[in-house]
Amino acid sequence: MNIIDGHCDALWRMYENPAIDFYNPQQTLLDVNYARLVQSGVKLQCFAIYLSELITQPQFEHYMEYINIFYRKLVKPGKLAVVRNQSDLVNVMNGRTIGGILCLEGGDAIQGNPLYTETLFHLGVRMIGITWNYANWAGDGILEPRQGGLSLRGKSFVTQCNQLGMILDVSHLSTRSFWDVAAISTKPFVATHSNTAAICRHPRNLSDDQIRVLIEKDGRIGATFVPWFVSDKGAGSIAQLIKHIDHICALGGEQHVVLGSDFDGVDKHIPGLEHAGQFGNLVHELGKYYKDETVANITHGNWYRFLLDNLPLD
Repeated sequence: MNIIDGHCDALWRMYENPAIDFYNPQQTLLDVNYARLVQSGVKLQCFAIYLSELITQPQFEHYMEYINIFYRKLVKPGKLAVVRNQSDLVNVMNGRTIGGILCLEGGDAIQGNPLYTETLFHLGVRMIGITWNYANWAGDGILEPRQGGLSLRGKSFVTQCNQLGMILDVSHLSTRSFWDVAAISTKPFVATHSNTAAICRHPRNLSDDQIRVLIEKDGRIGATFVPWFVSDKGAGSIAQLIKHIDHICALGGEQHVVLGSDFDGVDKHIPGLEHAGQFGNLVHELGKYYKDETVANITHGNWYRFLLDNLPLD
């Protein structure tokens, strides 16, 4: 079964520890490495550029360091290819080379500069989360105490991303910021790694109304493996993760639910989903509840159609 995963933090781990080798199968320092992607049949992996909250003054050069790691240490002919456009996507889905999409998890260092956004796009970034959990120049994240919405510059940023063809990720936004994006964006947007608040009341999870608007706008909701987003008790299981997927489907999202593991973003895992080599365990369990066609849509088809519609033509 082919897999498309909408979110991982392997680049962050490699930024923090330069000794990590993505291609060394003997290393187990990464949840997502080449051997594990091959093991699970992952065709496309989204790699997030995440600036730790320990970086108190994020600078644009920090983004450049992550992008350098991606091109220097991950992209390799015949192994992993950057996906920038529809043609790249079709090639990796039909070939043996794994695809990688660069994504931004928190636009803090853009600082409202349109040139920075364009530069990121030209360097291959195709998806941007406007904030992480807290406030920045563009608006409030989900854990910001005041729970405001987007700033004027943040609203202009949404429009610029639409014009560029940069996909917007609302996973970490405050509720008001989410609804600002929903009101302003003329293009479909995504929540790459968020579950359902109806099943687990964590602030990072989405309300039914938020899920419905994502479906209405032909966006995508990435069921994520973070244990405390899966279960109120914090442990989580594959069966409980499937409850989130089932709830999204029940709201009309069978064509909109996707996977967004958040591997390498957390240190605790759902049993049986500890790393990217174990996607098969989820596929097996999904097969107990859904038809093969639906399982294929959840694991890759829904992401594939979305990206084919929303990545640049060339």
